Amino acid sequence: MKKLLTILAITGLLFLGTVQSSHALTTVQTEQADEAAAESKTFHQILKQRFIEGGPFFMGIVLIALILGLAIAIERIIYLNMASTNTKKLVNNIDEALSSGGVEAAKEVCRNTKGPVASIFYQGLDRMDEGVEQAEKAVVSYGGVQMGLLEKNISWLSLFIALAPMLGFMGTVIGMIGAFDSIQAANDISPGVVAGGIKVALLTTVFGLVVAIILQIFYNYIISKVDSIVNSMEDASISLIDLLIRHKK
Repeated sequence: MKKLLTILAITGLLFLGTVQSSHALTTVQTEQADEAAAESKTFHQILKQRFIEGGPFFMGIVLIALILGLAIAIERIIYLNMASTNTKKLVNNIDEALSSGGVEAAKEVCRNTKGPVASIFYQGLDRMDEGVEQAEKAVVSYGGVQMGLLEKNISWLSLFIALAPMLGFMGTVIGMIGAFDSIQAANDISPGVVAGGIKVALLTTVFGLVVAIILQIFYNYIISKVDSIVNSMEDASISLIDLLIRHKK
């Protein structure tokens, strides 16, 4: 009987040891799986998590600034690309039209050509019956109108560039205020009490700066595109006046 009890006791101890070892192995595997899942998070998931941690109010406002800024930037880029014209080819076509069909033929070429340069040419040719000087004044005046259309809404883009980091800094200040409120309420300066407010503060700042950097890149591209089109307009306008003077004689 004693031998049977001894055997049962030994068997029970071995069974308990096996169960504990299995449980420990399962725990380790679960922790490793959690770590692997945390490491395998995509950039989109991490960004979403940080956005939520930063607080919906200020992060939402900064996100709206990003969306509106990108909408304006994309609209301007499309418009400016459509406004780009091969000015040398247009000037040659106008020269041939003036030689073969006169001012009306040149105006027809302008009507069939898209872009601000063709519109400026049309206004100058339309005043040709009043003299070259009036045509030149019309070209200069309408050139200013077209320049205004090229620069339309760019000031709003610069506003969002300045506004995004300012909103981020405001979120930073409010986050720091929240951190000090937590310290006052807990009457303790432990890292766990302060970390939440500081984390919100830093996240709003980072997000605001990222938005400003993205919009600044688009802004610089748009400004360079506008400058290129304006230079082409001015050069083509000079060429048009020379053509009008030559064909007027």
